Amino acid sequence: MIAWLNGTLIHKTPQMIILDVNNVGYQVQTSLPTFYALPEIKTSVSLYIYTHVREDAILLFGFLTQADRELFTLLLGVSGIGPKLAITILSGLSSHELIKAVQQEDLAKLSSISGIGKKTAGRMLLELKEKINSLALEIKISPLSLSVEPFEPRSSRLDDVLSALVNLGYNRLTIRPKIENFIRTNPELSVEGLIKESLKLLGQG
Repeated sequence: MIAWLNGTLIHKTPQMIILDVNNVGYQVQTSLPTFYALPEIKTSVSLYIYTHVREDAILLFGFLTQADRELFTLLLGVSGIGPKLAITILSGLSSHELIKAVQQEDLAKLSSISGIGKKTAGRMLLELKEKINSLALEIKISPLSLSVEPFEPRSSRLDDVLSALVNLGYNRLTIRPKIENFIRTNPELSVEGLIKESLKLLGQG
């Protein structure tokens, strides 16, 4: 089972990309936040992969962070949610927003996602509430206060952002001070948001 791919990005659309790994092209489905964080064509990219096997196909779903892949896996555990709907959910809300919506039992917010009715949203609240808290702690969302907690410079949050940027070609030692300060001053952003805004920041020199 494929869990990680590192290769050259040769094609990308908002729903799907193709990675050239040792002259083999892998078609990988992605969420919108992942798509927006991807570099230009012909650039090296590394993605965490969820492999979904069915009778007629093997589908690959790609994520920039391990936390996103874990959240995707949790969504698949909800009755009535398959891989395509799970990726749609992660396109409709950032990981941060989705976790907070579940913690706050925000049925309206979950129901606003394309393809999610009140029935499915209710199942998400019921089946994810307990499971999601440990993941929330990893990305620094407090289950009790429902707010972003202070984090240490060596947090998984910082590591996830740095790893994603390194995968896009940046030098870890060069960018770390700037990214560390940016994350500290923007604690409300999700990992996906931090990656996207960090790319803008680094693009400004």
